[in-house]
Amino acid sequence: MDAAPDSGLDALLPLDGEVFFIDPQGNHWVKFEVKRVAVSAERPHGLRYSLTLHAKDGARLVGFDNAHPVTTGSGPGAKRSGAFDHKHRQRTIRPYEYSDAASLLEDFWHEVEAVLTERGVKL
Repeated sequence: MDAAPDSGLDALLPLDGEVFFIDPQGNHWVKFEVKRVAVSAERPHGLRYSLTLHAKDGARLVGFDNAHPVTTGSGPGAKRSGAFDHKHRQRTIRPYEYSDAASLLEDFWHEVEAVLTERGVKL
């Protein structure tokens, strides 16, 4: 049986290549890269994506992507998982469980709002 269509793709896919300044001062911006790709073990949802929040100097503050496998831990005990979907927040990387495009967008904007609040940014 085929999986149900991901209706959130209608909102996510058109964002590919878009960059938006999201505070009145222009100090923070978001960038979207989203492409359909062949379904694979690394990308079972058939998407290659990167949704990022950046500071004025270009530093990535938040990122949701599936560009590489997730490594947990550090040093000789670090382990690389088979999961490709993950989120970056400041200097941490955690696995992300992709369920659908709408949830990805909601989760991304939730992290963006949390980081901006921590930085004292008023929207």
